[in-house]
Amino acid sequence: MSDDPKNLIRIARDAGGDEQPEPLILGERVRELRKARKWTLEQAARQAGLARSTLSKIENGQMSPTYDALKKLATGLEISVPQLFTPPQREKVNGRMVMTPNGQGQQHATTTYEHELLAETLTKKQMLPYRARVRARSVEEFDGWVRHDGEEFLYVLTGVIRLYTEFYEPIDMRRGDSAYYDATMGHNVISVSDEDATILWVTSLN
Repeated sequence: MSDDPKNLIRIARDAGGDEQPEPLILGERVRELRKARKWTLEQAARQAGLARSTLSKIENGQMSPTYDALKKLATGLEISVPQLFTPPQREKVNGRMVMTPNGQGQQHATTTYEHELLAETLTKKQMLPYRARVRARSVEEFDGWVRHDGEEFLYVLTGVIRLYTEFYEPIDMRRGDSAYYDATMGHNVISVSDEDATILWVTSLN
């Protein structure tokens, strides 16, 4: 497995961490708006000043409405024309939580790190948290800079690390030290303590 954390981000997204919006279909959107108002086809057609058959064809994707028809639809539904093409706001689920017992996260070992994915069962995350044991002792062990989309937060749990970044001088960090950086900037981490250091990494997924 490559040492690049993009592999971990891909794993998280494969599990639902990077949900893509579905393309909007006008007919389905119109039907959804009509049903949200508990209107029949006849009632909605009357409100919009359209023939029932015309509205039915629009909802079933059997015809593309003219701009004049779109304006009538929007007026009848009491919304603006752009709102006809705006996906509805889905109800947000609040109060989600998952607990990962110590040492029971999903393991992914590489030549330079031993990663333990945390909260891996929680889908559609906005962040990827993982604990890492830093096995690398020299930047020469890496195949160039590690870089990926998003921002990253690093917190030293045990030992001492050296954080190398593309635009800054290397920094030695000890237990309790932290860093927040743009992950598109090249970066690498090595252990400089006698024992392998462990760190908490949190990477944004958007």
